[in-house]
Amino acid sequence: MEYLIGVLIAVVVLLASIALHEVGHMVPAKRFGVRVSHYFVGFGPTLWSRTRGETEYGVKAIPLGGFVRLVGMYAPAEAVGNPPARTWLGRLAQDARAASAEEIRPGEDHRAFYRLSTPKKLVVMLGGPVMNLIIAFVLMAVVMLGFGVPTTTATLGTVSQCVIPADEPADRTCTATDEPAPGAAAGLLPGDTVVRYDGVAVASWDQLTGLIRASGGQATPVVVQRDGQEVELTVTPVLAQRPVLDDDGEPVLDGDGRAVTRAVGFLGVTPTTAMVPTGVGEVPQVVAERTWQTMSVVATLPARMVDLVETTFGQEERGTDSIVGIVGVGRFAGEIASYDADGIDWGDKLAGLLEMLAALNLALFVFNLIPLPPLDGGHVAAALWEGAKRQVARVRGLPRPGPFDTARLVPLAYGVFVVLGLMGVLLIYADIVNPVRI
Repeated sequence: MEYLIGVLIAVVVLLASIALHEVGHMVPAKRFGVRVSHYFVGFGPTLWSRTRGETEYGVKAIPLGGFVRLVGMYAPAEAVGNPPARTWLGRLAQDARAASAEEIRPGEDHRAFYRLSTPKKLVVMLGGPVMNLIIAFVLMAVVMLGFGVPTTTATLGTVSQCVIPADEPADRTCTATDEPAPGAAAGLLPGDTVVRYDGVAVASWDQLTGLIRASGGQATPVVVQRDGQEVELTVTPVLAQRPVLDDDGEPVLDGDGRAVTRAVGFLGVTPTTAMVPTGVGEVPQVVAERTWQTMSVVATLPARMVDLVETTFGQEERGTDSIVGIVGVGRFAGEIASYDADGIDWGDKLAGLLEMLAALNLALFVFNLIPLPPLDGGHVAAALWEGAKRQVARVRGLPRPGPFDTARLVPLAYGVFVVLGLMGVLLIYADIVNPVRI
């Protein structure tokens, strides 16, 4: 049941994201006077529709996207010089111009999309992707401000009974020959919250770690909160060789590839992790970082598709960084919702689901900006090209050029559509026969 609830939440948020993406196109288009004849969520056969004003709103059977039909997307033949159709590619473009012109009602040519200025076209076409970015921002804000993010705290999770050398497994069993760990020897217990260390108020685990490392070999007073009361203890951290870490938390290596170590104070305690709400100012930073990470993934999409083919048909296990499709997203949602472990409640699961859906909206934002039709980025690129030509003509004192003949991009749009369809089918197949395990 929890698995199904997770999938249902993902489906509802995904459909809402699609609907709002199309709203991002529709609202500015209507505001600029363009007639919007259709607004639909989904593709294929129509399940429900209703006409309000001059727009038909509805839902279709295949919930893998949506669309708004803006009247006059392509300039009519006479507006672009009546180009001849000498090849089948030219005939495709000609048919697209004719179909677009038929949608324009008599006397309403001024309401056609192609008539908009370049800035207005950009606002309309960027409205959808920007809506996905806003959704991702809102979802991340809910997670970070409402549920919090996993953060190590000054509350002790475990207290080691012995000092284990750095070159031995940290989880091995203590033996009689091992040196007693100073934390256990001083009376620290799991669940203690360190309030002060050497007279310094402790606000975070990172701060406490720094204080412990700096006090090696010194008898140091420490105050912990235990069962609602403050308990004063004295600890003497031992000096132990520990790896030197860089700014990313990775071990620093010497010329021979071995980890560099140095003697630091060691107490033998580990922290607990809690969901701690963040400040409002951290949300934009996190969204920006994840947007950049998503852009890096999209930039390497061809190579990732090749890897997907090799792992799927080569019967290799897919890595956790593999791209996934709609089936994979549903599987992730179900697994997050049905995850069973100590300390994990529905609040944690819901936060995980919302964070995953925020990542999905960031992917939709970045992917739709690829400058290829029929994606929004293709229309943006065409509008920028049209605007650039007009600016060059203005600077050179030449007559204002007519609209860019975007119908010539229709064959390319068909090709991209086929490629995207094949990618979608491959992702669905891979997510079924060789899913990513989380």
